[in-house]
Amino acid sequence: MESVTPLSHWIGFHVYILILLAAELLYARRGAPVTGPAAQKKTHTTAIAATILWIAAALVFALFVFRTLGSGSSVEYLAGYAIEESLSIDNLFIFLLLFKLFKIEPARQPQVLFWGVAGAIVMRGAFIAAGLELLSHFEWVSYIFAVILLGAAVRLLVPEKEKEDAGSPRWVRWLSRVHPISLRQDKFFVQENGQRMGTMLLLCLIAIELTDIVFALDSIPAVLSITRHPFLAYTSNIMAVMGLRSLYFLLAHLLVKLRFLHYGLAVVLAFAAIKMLAARWIEVGPLLSLGVIVVTLGVTILVSILAPAEESAA
Repeated sequence: MESVTPLSHWIGFHVYILILLAAELLYARRGAPVTGPAAQKKTHTTAIAATILWIAAALVFALFVFRTLGSGSSVEYLAGYAIEESLSIDNLFIFLLLFKLFKIEPARQPQVLFWGVAGAIVMRGAFIAAGLELLSHFEWVSYIFAVILLGAAVRLLVPEKEKEDAGSPRWVRWLSRVHPISLRQDKFFVQENGQRMGTMLLLCLIAIELTDIVFALDSIPAVLSITRHPFLAYTSNIMAVMGLRSLYFLLAHLLVKLRFLHYGLAVVLAFAAIKMLAARWIEVGPLLSLGVIVVTLGVTILVSILAPAEESAA
């Protein structure tokens, strides 16, 4: 497949993203400011609308890929989008834990996620470019990517237990000794006692960016197991990441109920790894990959919803 994409496609995609962001922002800021239960209801309504917007936008872009690059490319794009969107659900659990850890107020969480996702877009683009460059010069790198994916699958099968810690993390306490940290959450930087200092909001943003780097080490090899086309790998990844903020606020209260989802994610990652390892002997098409991803995640989500929850020990 020809990997050279017209410059107009790259420019058009980013203009498309900016238009969608503007539409989401205008919808989120509609009406007068509200507080209390009304604010929570507005956040939930906005999250539903934004989630629909980004999913619909991803499908519309798939139609554009179909019309300009062909049916095979559109299937690769959709498969890449599906695997990145599914792996992004794991990010939502981390968002939930980090907001709880740093005690970030719900009203301040959208601001952190906005800049967190913006940073993730830049890093994902750089990671994809680096990964493709390595694969183009050193084919054996695909085996390293496969091992990374297998390691990620194993980690998901042996999830770490959430630790309850009423105090601040050890590294936050260490950083506070090196440089004072403000407990304010209205800005990333504030001026207190004549000294400029970062806030807990900034620390939470840094933590989100660092964890996204870790997740990118799993997700980038996964999408490269689907397609080596730079435009398809990048756009599918970015479209999946862009919907993370709204998806978090829509599913935050449901995440704890999806207790079997990590098994599905583990299967998806293992499938991508095996596909890369066996690429020399067995060719697995993007349509089959898309089917495996959708069916696996659909089954684990359905089982999580229908299976009775385990009663916590007294």
